[in-house]
Amino acid sequence: MRQLIILTFKGIFRDRVFRGIAMSALFFFLIPSISSLSMRQVVELSITLSLSLISAMMMLLSIFLGGSSLWKDTERRYTYSILGLPFSRTSYLLGKFLGIAGYLLLTSLVLGAVGSITIKYVSTLYPPMRPVVWMNIYLAIFFIALKYILVVACAFLISTVSTSFFLPIFGAIAAFLAGSATQQVYDYLAATQSYSPFIKKAATVLYYILPNFSAFDLSVNAVYGISLSSSGLILTTAYFLVYTTLILTIAAVIFSRREFK
Repeated sequence: MRQLIILTFKGIFRDRVFRGIAMSALFFFLIPSISSLSMRQVVELSITLSLSLISAMMMLLSIFLGGSSLWKDTERRYTYSILGLPFSRTSYLLGKFLGIAGYLLLTSLVLGAVGSITIKYVSTLYPPMRPVVWMNIYLAIFFIALKYILVVACAFLISTVSTSFFLPIFGAIAAFLAGSATQQVYDYLAATQSYSPFIKKAATVLYYILPNFSAFDLSVNAVYGISLSSSGLILTTAYFLVYTTLILTIAAVIFSRREFK
């Protein structure tokens, strides 16, 4: 499995598309100028823009890497030769996933470092009224990485049942959009009485089935220095581990039974 992880990691670096996405990190240089347009919350705006840029780049990487990785190997006939080696399909699937997950963690580390330099530069030029809580920013970046690793797991699950390039990509986008809205929809329906019990039941079922990506959003805490709950962080991490394991287990079962022609 280690060789698969390394090969997946190297393959991503060789892909020109993802080099192009990485070049969008140059937008960090625009953040100080854009943040200066705010009259009172320059540093807060720089933190918001930095986290938003990191999230946008991670989203693109997770969707395209997760949605195209298995399809690309199958289309280029790599899968047939790899599966002929002495390891299981589950090991192949996990190796690909862990390689992409490692790349996303490395990307979040690099982008987090660039974002931190940007925020530090802005805070030096425009001293904030409240101190910057760096730990909150680092945790927000880490949970952004976890969120998009979960998106990759969702894309892998869709890829195991699809032979098309587009279905995993658009399926991952749909899962991300739905998972980002489940908490708000659930809270709204719970607070109103204008909807039928059937709709509320259906929303509740979807709430527990779909991934809850909003749980990984710590941007408000990072921007305004609001203290974080240790129990909340532990529960979110446990949720990530359990949900990702469940998705990958289902994907491995489906992939092990899939016929390649």
